Amino acid sequence: MEFQIYAQIAALSDPNNGWTKELNLISWNKREPVYDIRAWTEDHSRCGKGVTLTAGEMRRLKEALQAKTVF
Repeated sequence: MEFQIYAQIAALSDPNNGWTKELNLISWNKREPVYDIRAWTEDHSRCGKGVTLTAGEMRRLKEALQAKTVF
C-alpha cells in the first residue's frame, strides 16, 4: 500500500509501545488526500487500522464537536 503524508496535524495520544495515534492529511494509493486517524510507529513505516474522513466529513465532525457542551 502506497501513501504520502501531506500534513501531520496532531498526535492524539502519547506513544504506547512505540505507536502513536495521529490525525494526518494523507493520500492512499495516489488518491485525493483525506483526513486520517490511526496509530503509527515513530518512523511511519507501519500503521494500524484507522478511519478516514473527507474534507466535508471533517467539517461536519468539527461542527458537531463544537456544538457539544459536555465531553
